[in-house]
Amino acid sequence: MKCIEKSNVVPADSIILNGFGKIDYCDSYRIEKQTDDNVDAIVTQLFKPRKWVDCLMKIRNSIVKLFGLKTGDKNQQNESLYYPAGSKAIYFTVIDRNDKEIVVAEDDKHLNFRTSVLIDRKKQSSEIFLTTVVQYNNMWGRIYFLPVKPFHKLIIKSFLKRYLYDK
Repeated sequence: MKCIEKSNVVPADSIILNGFGKIDYCDSYRIEKQTDDNVDAIVTQLFKPRKWVDCLMKIRNSIVKLFGLKTGDKNQQNESLYYPAGSKAIYFTVIDRNDKEIVVAEDDKHLNFRTSVLIDRKKQSSEIFLTTVVQYNNMWGRIYFLPVKPFHKLIIKSFLKRYLYDK
């Protein structure tokens, strides 16, 4: 049976926490799928823009711009066969990687976040983890993330569901 499992724990062999510090929020979603895709291909497929997500991002950007926060530029999206550290993986900057995992991040004055895609190959299939950690830099980070959190969960689940049932 294909399903998405949620945990509030970072996978044991993940590099997402390297140099991160305190965690104020964490979620990790896991799917199991037979795939030969490498981690770069999985990142591209998971984060490939969807129109409804783009619409939510436009609304978010128009609101946070008023408060001087960073906004994503749709023209800066980058799809690649390989995402080296420092490059953009669709929307976000790759800050760490290895053969099994890619960590993307954005830091701003209100909060810092990291999202990672980790693949753990098994004999019959692969486990794919999509993990997010957030660190609030001030009370505005906590206030900002409160209404964002339900949309974050919805978007992450939709990314995994699409990847799980495609191909």
